Amino acid sequence: MTAPRIDIVHPADLTPTDLDRWNDLRSATATAANPFMSAQFSQAVGRVRPDTRVAVLRRRRKTVGYFPYQRGRWGCGRAVGLGVSDCQGAVLHPGLHLDPRHLMSACSLNAWEFNHLESGQELFLPYATGQFASPVIDLTGGFAAYEHHLRDHARGFLKAARAQERRMARNIGPLRFVFDDPDPGALRALVTWKSAHYRRTGRRDPFAQPWIAQLVELLSATSAPDCSGILSVLYAADRPVAAHFGLRSRTVLSCWFPSYDLTVATYSPGRILYLHMIEAAAASGIDLVDFGRGEAAYKNSFKTGDLLVHEGALRTAGPGGALHWLRREPMRAAHRLVRDHPTLKNAAVRTLRTVGTIRAR
Repeated sequence: MTAPRIDIVHPADLTPTDLDRWNDLRSATATAANPFMSAQFSQAVGRVRPDTRVAVLRRRRKTVGYFPYQRGRWGCGRAVGLGVSDCQGAVLHPGLHLDPRHLMSACSLNAWEFNHLESGQELFLPYATGQFASPVIDLTGGFAAYEHHLRDHARGFLKAARAQERRMARNIGPLRFVFDDPDPGALRALVTWKSAHYRRTGRRDPFAQPWIAQLVELLSATSAPDCSGILSVLYAADRPVAAHFGLRSRTVLSCWFPSYDLTVATYSPGRILYLHMIEAAAASGIDLVDFGRGEAAYKNSFKTGDLLVHEGALRTAGPGGALHWLRREPMRAAHRLVRDHPTLKNAAVRTLRTVGTIRAR
């Protein structure tokens, strides 16, 4: 079969017809409408990252796919929004057969790196070198069914969260929850808490990178059916004590940046926030809450199951692909070694905490 024609455009040059076609193709090929895979997310990244491009695939004058990516030096490419995007891949017509190296050549790429490739991306899965659980909550039965699940599988967790909620209201003041809060002050408070958390735990603060801070601000003002920024805030005595900023589509809420005021940590405000957020999400038509890749005790307590995401890189033969391998794979292998050995992993966590303590002085 003839290979599709591939045109490379900036996301800003996508037409309204392209946006509709992109999201229609996505709906036809994916069981979950993750907002990170929407046309609007790629457009937002394109506004803060000038290296963002989209390969538009056409066959017989009909658009049959979109492949968003970022192109760095020496043809080293990466998934759009790599570092903050929780779902990655191409949006292709069902049954489209495509040579991945033809796609790479059209995009002038020697390599394309991913770390949250969704399952079902058959074009790229052969190049995955690791897979990870992405905890999720199934809300297709509504919040009442989910609460019943918690009582069966995490009764102590749910009981403790409800008790802490009552104690917080009693000791601090009346609680108020806003599912979609437009207050920019609450978003600033969240960013301040989250940045402090990253520094305290010795991790790199993504908000220190201007493009990520700009992306969050931009998406907070984005309201589209397939990708909307949503800020959920828990107030106590009319001051924010916990907040979460994420993205939603019609049916999926992708968790992104949660945090809380450390001065009220003894009340576990994050748990309380999530319970209210999950209930409000179910009421607004959300069928799936995706916590994203990464281990955390609270994710295990809340989840009803897991999706799988993958990391790896598609590389071409030649110097460019070899250079990418030399730059990325030794470090990736070291990370895998630490992740797969509890003793090394615990030592790394202790080291990061020590670094965070030094930073905080």
